[in-house]
Amino acid sequence: MDPESVQSWQSNVPEMPSIVPASLRVLIVDDERPARDKLKILLSQEPDVKVISECGNAAAALAALNELKPDLLLLDIQLPDQDGFSLLKALPREKLPFVIFTTAYDQYAIKAFDAHALDYLLKPFDHERLKEALHRARLAIRTQNDRMLTDRLLKILQGNSPAPVARRLLIRSGGRVVFLAYDEIEWIDAAANYVRVNAGKASYMLRGSIGSIADKLPTEQFVRIHRSTVVNARMIKELQPCNSGEFIVILRNGKELSCSRGYRSGLRNLIERTPVL
Repeated sequence: MDPESVQSWQSNVPEMPSIVPASLRVLIVDDERPARDKLKILLSQEPDVKVISECGNAAAALAALNELKPDLLLLDIQLPDQDGFSLLKALPREKLPFVIFTTAYDQYAIKAFDAHALDYLLKPFDHERLKEALHRARLAIRTQNDRMLTDRLLKILQGNSPAPVARRLLIRSGGRVVFLAYDEIEWIDAAANYVRVNAGKASYMLRGSIGSIADKLPTEQFVRIHRSTVVNARMIKELQPCNSGEFIVILRNGKELSCSRGYRSGLRNLIERTPVL
C-alpha cells in the first residue's frame, strides 16, 4: 500500500474508545425517597459512579433519559404512573442505557431477563450485592465499547456485519436472581442433586442435573469433559495428557479438571476447530 493510501485509510480509522467511561453516569428511578437515598449513599462509596439525577415516576424518568442519556439506569418496577417495563418500551432500543432492576418483588425476574436487564436486585440488598451489579455494568460497557470499535472498523474494511447477540443464563440462587453471561462461566460441576456454576470468585448452586444445564449451553463454546463436569472452552489454557488416555484440563485461573476417556471426543472436536500456530 502506498504512503498516500495509508494516510487516507488512517484518517478514516475511528479513535479507540475508552475501555470504561471515566465515570459511570447513573439515573435512579424509584417512587420511594428512602430507597433513592439509600442507593445514593451506597453509590457514593464508588469513586467512578456519578448519580446524575433521580426520579420518582416514569414520566420524569422518560424526560431524564432523553435529556441526560445515562450509562446506567437503576429502575424500580412498581411506579405510580406506569411500571418500569412500560417505561423501557417507551424508548427506542438504541437509546436505552444498561438497566439494573431494583425491586422488592421476585416474580418479574423472567420479564426482566426478556428486557435484557443486566441484573435484578431484590430489596433489601447490601453494598456488596450492588457492587457486584455495578461490576457487571462496567464489563457490559467495556464490551459494548469494544464491539462499537469492531463494528466501525468492519464498516471501513469489510462493510456492515451485525454484532453477535450476548447470551446469558438466568440463575435463581439464595433468594437472588442473577443474569450470567456465558463468557463469565468458567466451568460447571455436579454436586449430588445440584450443579454448581463457577464464574470467577462467585459460584451458584442450582437444583438439577449436569446434563440438563449442558443442553442449554452452546456446543461451540461449552464442552463436557466428564460425567460431572462441563467447561467453557474459552477458559481452557492447556491440556496435559496423563495415564490411560485421559487429560488434565487447565483453565486460565489455574484450576485443574479431569477429562475422562469417555468424553475425549468433545475435546478432540474442540482441538480440530482451533487454528494451529
